[in-house]
Amino acid sequence: MKLRNFYSGLFYILLISFVTFSCSDDEDAAPVVQIDRLNEADVIFSRGASEMKNLVVLSGSQELAGIGDLFEYDVTFYEVTYKTTYLGDEIIASGLVSFPETTNAVPMISFQNGTIAGNSQAPTQDKSTFTVLSGVASAGYIFVIPDYIGFGESVAITPPYHHAGLAGRSVIDLMRAARELAFQEGYNFNGEAFLAGYSEGGYSTMAAHKLMEEENPEGFELIASAPSSGGYDVKGFQEWFFDQDEYDNPFFMAFVALSYKTVYGYEEPLSDLFQDPFADIIPDLFDGSKEGSQINAQLTTTVAEYIQPDIRLNIDTDPRYSNFVDALNDNTITDWVPKARMYMFHGTIDVTVPYQNSVDSYQQLLDAGASADVVTFTDLPGKDHGTGFAPYLLEAITIFEDLK
Repeated sequence: MKLRNFYSGLFYILLISFVTFSCSDDEDAAPVVQIDRLNEADVIFSRGASEMKNLVVLSGSQELAGIGDLFEYDVTFYEVTYKTTYLGDEIIASGLVSFPETTNAVPMISFQNGTIAGNSQAPTQDKSTFTVLSGVASAGYIFVIPDYIGFGESVAITPPYHHAGLAGRSVIDLMRAARELAFQEGYNFNGEAFLAGYSEGGYSTMAAHKLMEEENPEGFELIASAPSSGGYDVKGFQEWFFDQDEYDNPFFMAFVALSYKTVYGYEEPLSDLFQDPFADIIPDLFDGSKEGSQINAQLTTTVAEYIQPDIRLNIDTDPRYSNFVDALNDNTITDWVPKARMYMFHGTIDVTVPYQNSVDSYQQLLDAGASADVVTFTDLPGKDHGTGFAPYLLEAITIFEDLK
């Protein structure tokens, strides 16, 4: 079912505005929500609460089965395109929005997924995987998942991987579009917002939390965020990576380098950072057709064969590398003071995104003036990057249930 596009949405707003003006004596008249970010939305399908519970059980995870116990409402799933900005230009991005079928006033959760490189892995492209996650809407939330810029509708753009400002902006603009869609379709959003995400999604969640507190977008009250297993200290991750002998996901550093070179437009070649033949092939590896494992297969896990020796020794002292260092520092998001609650998590044996990065990031937030009553850090004992996700998600949703 094709829903109203932007222009018909404007007509709808004009009509409602006329009715509201005509009834101006009614102090209880509902406020009009301007259709500003929403572009188009399609209903994908609907699922019953019991069906969503069964899907969670079929996942085979005891932790996720615990989330299924919270499911109460049938869910309607939408694929949405929305307006956001990229390097000063308005672009169209995409994501998933799910609504619980209830007239009760409900909050919103924006969930940010982990690192992807292939467009086929984006939430709007891999609906079978993300339907189970979006089923959290059945617990009484408007649940949104952005594709991230560079995937889905915006696949022609090189993804701005680990760019804090663009990550936060794309999240908030999808939340604004979801609020507008809720108004259009008659769902009752109560204004309360929660943020959650894992791995890159943890980083994007913290970036969105920071940006929401800076901008205070109309119609939202940020209640809490729960970032997990993210590389919030981007400079710290680079330093850790350069000290390793082997690393199983070399595409991460290539992704960061290509992102910053594209976003900041600096002219230094990738060969300043990567050895041959990797410097030459990296741009073509990130065209959206390959998943991270396929890119890793064309790189090397041996850091001494991958990274140029000079930059490993002199990255912080040679002016030739200053643009890259500045980008790493600019996108490290640990020097600020959260006001809304933030619940950080990380698996204690994670070496994909190292556990110590979160430990250090948490301490840096406290050193910046954050209160330990507002920002907390919870270990996921014995969990690595893969096994930490399910227990984290159950913990985060349980916290949100207590706060909503």
